[in-house]
Amino acid sequence: MQPFIHDDFLLHTESARALYHGYAEGQPIFDYHCHLPPALILENHRFADLAEIWLGGDHYKWRAMRANGVPERFCTGDASPREKFDAWCATVPHTLRNPLYHWSHLELKRYFGLEELIGPATAGRIWEQANERLATMRVHDILEANRVAVICTTDDPADPLEVHAKIAALGRRTRVYPTFRPDKALGVDAPRTFNPWVERLGAAARVNVGSFDDFLAALNRRHEDFHAAGGRLSDHGLECAYAEPATAAEARAVFAAARDGRAATPAQRAQFASFLLLEFGRWDAARGWTKQLHLGALRSTNSRLLGRLGPDTGFDSIGDFPQARALARYLDALDSTDELPRTVLYNLNPADNYAFATMIGNFQDGSVPGKMQFGSGWWFLDQKEAMEWQLNALSNNGLLSRFVGMLTDSRSFLSYTRHEYFRRVLCNLLGAEMERGELPNEPELVGAMVGRICFANAREYFRLELDPAYT
Repeated sequence: MQPFIHDDFLLHTESARALYHGYAEGQPIFDYHCHLPPALILENHRFADLAEIWLGGDHYKWRAMRANGVPERFCTGDASPREKFDAWCATVPHTLRNPLYHWSHLELKRYFGLEELIGPATAGRIWEQANERLATMRVHDILEANRVAVICTTDDPADPLEVHAKIAALGRRTRVYPTFRPDKALGVDAPRTFNPWVERLGAAARVNVGSFDDFLAALNRRHEDFHAAGGRLSDHGLECAYAEPATAAEARAVFAAARDGRAATPAQRAQFASFLLLEFGRWDAARGWTKQLHLGALRSTNSRLLGRLGPDTGFDSIGDFPQARALARYLDALDSTDELPRTVLYNLNPADNYAFATMIGNFQDGSVPGKMQFGSGWWFLDQKEAMEWQLNALSNNGLLSRFVGMLTDSRSFLSYTRHEYFRRVLCNLLGAEMERGELPNEPELVGAMVGRICFANAREYFRLELDPAYT
C-alpha cells in the first residue's frame, strides 16, 4: 500500500509530476522571512525531544489542540514533554482537511523517515524513533539537509546584532541576515511599554534619546547597523497601512507626550505612524533595501488569555480592515519623490487578494523586474487552497513569472517542508493547465518559470550575498 506521503503527493497529473521532479524539487531554499531564533542557529542547537522541536512555540498546533478540547497545560503549560506530545498525537486524527495534517506528516517523513499515520496508537513508536534520530541531528544539519541558502530572521531594532555577527563568522553555507522590524517604534499609545523600549533602542544605537530627533537618529543608526550586518530587508506587521497627513512638528508633539506618560489617541498614533513609515521607506530606498508590509491581522482578541499567556500564543485572526485607499496613498507618497523601495505586500484577508494584486501594478516602474510583489499566502493563508488563490490573483493581474516565491514565516526549524508543499501546489496547478491545453505543453518553458519562482527570482530580487554553492 502506498504511504500517505509519497513521491507524487499532491501531484495529480503527469505534467505536474514532470514539473515538480524536474524543476522544483532540487531547488535550494531562499527563506526571506521567518521568525527563527538566531541564537539557536549560532549555538547549533540540539533539541531535547520531539516535543521541543515540534510543539514549542507553534501556535498553529495549540489552536488545533484547544479546539479538540485539550487543556491549556498540554499546550503552553507545565505538562511534561511526553504528555504534550501525546496530546498532540491524539489531536492529529481530528485535523483531517486542516493543513496541519499535511504539514505534520510531511515533517515526520522528511526529517525522521517515518511514514506512519499520526495518532494515539502510533505515538509511542514515533516518539522513540524520532527522538533517536534527534539525538544525532542539530540545527546546522537541518539547514544543510534542506539546502537552505538564506535565512532572514525578524529582528527588533532595539535588540543587539552580535549574534548575527557570530553566525556570519562561522562561515556556514546557509547565510543568515537580520530583518529590521520596528513595530514597537509606533507604540506611543502605550507609554508604559513604549518608554522602556525607547531606552533599549537608545542603548543599542549608542544615542541618548532626549528628543524626537534623537529618536529618529537612533532608529536610523540601527538601520545602518542592520545594513552593516548584511541586512537588506525591513518588515512591518500592521493592521493596515498608515497614510495620514503628518508634519514633523505633530510627530514631535505626540512623541513628547508619550515620553511624559500621556498615551496618544488613535488619531495621534495614526499620524505618528504615518510620519515614521515614510521615514522608514525613504531609508529603505536610500540603502537599496526591500520593504515588506504584512497587513490585515487582528491580534490578541482574547483578553483573558492574553493576560495569562501573552501575545503570539494563538488568539489572532483575519481582520476585515479597509486596505486599498491608505495603502495606495502610502505607496504614492514614496513614489512621488522617487523613494519607493522594492516592496512585498502580504495580505491576510483573501477578500483583499485582487486589491493587492492590482495595487502592485500601479507602482511597477520598469527599473526592476517585479519591483512590487504580491507576497505568498501568509499565516492563515499558507495552505493549499489559499496558495492557489494567491497564485491565481497574481497571475490574472501581474506576472507570475517574476514572483519571488514561498517563505516559512515560522519559528520552527521543521517548517522547511512548507517550501516543498508550496512547490507541489504550484506544479500541480500549472501541470493541470498544461494538460487542459490552457498552457503550452512545453515542460521546458513552464519548468523554467517554476525554477525561477522556487529560487532564482528571490536570489536576484533581494540581492543578498550567498555562498558560492548557491549562486
